[in-house]
Amino acid sequence: MDRRLKVNASFDLGRWSERHLDNVERALDRWVSVCLPAGIGHGAPAALIDAMRYAVLDGGKRLRPLLLLAARESIVSEVPSSDSAAEPSGYEAALRAACAVELIHAYSLVHDDMPCMDNDVLRRGKPTVHVKFGEARALLAGDALQALAFELLTPDAGMSDVQQARLCRLLARAAGSAGMAGGQAIDLASVGTKLTEDQLREMHRLKTGALLQASVMMGAVFGNVSEMTLDALGRYGAAVGLAFQVVDDILDVTADCATLGKTAGKDASHDKPTYVSVLGLERSTLYAGELLLQALDALDQSDLQETQALRALASIVVNRSS
Repeated sequence: MDRRLKVNASFDLGRWSERHLDNVERALDRWVSVCLPAGIGHGAPAALIDAMRYAVLDGGKRLRPLLLLAARESIVSEVPSSDSAAEPSGYEAALRAACAVELIHAYSLVHDDMPCMDNDVLRRGKPTVHVKFGEARALLAGDALQALAFELLTPDAGMSDVQQARLCRLLARAAGSAGMAGGQAIDLASVGTKLTEDQLREMHRLKTGALLQASVMMGAVFGNVSEMTLDALGRYGAAVGLAFQVVDDILDVTADCATLGKTAGKDASHDKPTYVSVLGLERSTLYAGELLLQALDALDQSDLQETQALRALASIVVNRSS
């Protein structure tokens, strides 16, 4: 086995993820609520909150929050307790950032699924938000989720002004024209056209990779890291982000709707350029493996000591079946 693929046998990704995911789910439930905590969006119409909660809760891998928390943990040697009252200092701030990333991801899915975009009817194994609530409410729910993400990043206490500014900048850039929105614009303009491998890589670097990479970099905001390690985390996040999309393209042609929780074969039916259409299935699979090794190499070139969660998450991204 390649030395880069080895994960400490004592590291239990399932247990690690379960602990963090429980905190993420409880936090999302608390912050996307009709009875919102003090200072978080008082007076929101219940019908709008219903659509927001439908879009966020009860589904999703939560990969972006896990990447953020794993990156933080790699530089801050604290882990959350099963007792919420015993959570380590600073973890609540990181949890806010993790939820903010997930809210941005959820908003992007709501908008991407709408008839003016990808016109999809299935997401996370259930009807898409516009199918369930209508297009107008879906649009507003996405807008509100995006706004709430940045509200979470600007609490009255628990984060320094510098941390808030850095987190907001990273997330805004990943979601905007130089990130997710820009990538989606390229995607829509590329229907029925042939892209080169470089053009396809750039599209997916923006559309999918930017937010995954930002999740890693936002985790690094919560500790002091060298420029060398910051660069390594950036390269790790970029490789994982692109690998996620390569595998997504593979699964679109090899998995069924029930497994994916969304419409299978959609890209081919819409004549969208994908890694499979450009490289073929075999080369795409090999490329995903190459990206995994690039991600692990980046960690090896950092001065981080606790990288097992980041390594395991990268492996999960490439080897997942849904």
